[in-house]
Amino acid sequence: MRIVLDTNVIISALIAPRSLPGAVLWHWVDGRYDLVTCEQHIEELKRVSRYPKLKSLVQSHVVGSVVKDLRKAAEWLEKLPPVDLCRDPMDNYLLAMAQASSADYVVTGDKADLLVMGKHGATRIVSVREFAEVLKI
Repeated sequence: MRIVLDTNVIISALIAPRSLPGAVLWHWVDGRYDLVTCEQHIEELKRVSRYPKLKSLVQSHVVGSVVKDLRKAAEWLEKLPPVDLCRDPMDNYLLAMAQASSADYVVTGDKADLLVMGKHGATRIVSVREFAEVLKI
């Protein structure tokens, strides 16, 4: 099963490792699903983790470790197709990742822009809670 995790899910997992987002991320580490990423995803993760409101909640070495793990173990996408479907243009790359990898799910906390879409092609767009139910956690 291929999954695209929105940056907000990864950041939430790093802030609270024992939370539901944390459990979802660590199930990737345990090999329960294949995680898809690309350079834009990594750059967004690094950029967002440096926001002043998050800097005190997420240590930079932890973000660096996750980035290293993503580069090493996630399915890496070199080229993304053009996608312009999301209300927030900054989220279109997540849909492009899903399309390029034939992902089963995009997992996000973005209710206003992504969750309202429900699907992108054959990819379901779901909340962390919905995906946790798929994983039976």
